[in-house]
Amino acid sequence: MTRPPDGVELRCLLVVSNYVRSLTFYRDVLGATVMHELPGTLCFLSFAGSQILLSVPLGSTKDKPAVTGPPPPDCTSVISELSIRVPDCSAAYEVLRSRGAEFITPPFAWSDETRAFFHDPDGHLLEIWEARKVEVSSE
Repeated sequence: MTRPPDGVELRCLLVVSNYVRSLTFYRDVLGATVMHELPGTLCFLSFAGSQILLSVPLGSTKDKPAVTGPPPPDCTSVISELSIRVPDCSAAYEVLRSRGAEFITPPFAWSDETRAFFHDPDGHLLEIWEARKVEVSSE
């Protein structure tokens, strides 16, 4: 498998309806660090070796004239998901709940992982998950 060359990074753009509320959530609940901000418009956040960009709804620009970016229509529609691997899903669940995250369900054992889902203030779906060893029965 070919790997990307050194220096390649992935960042995720999230369009938000309430910039201040979303910035507060990602900074104070998830623990992301503000790297650069155009106040009220765009924020570059550092999170777990990646970048999350928060933006107010986008209009078209010269380099993408037919593209616009609204926030998700509601919490039942999934356009994308931020999936965060954690060493202990139950512990991360308790920490995030104590900071104000509202989970859809408590951590749930699913196949070879334990996972829990929650939404940001705009309805973007987030997941925390922990890899588990699958028990193999020897008969």
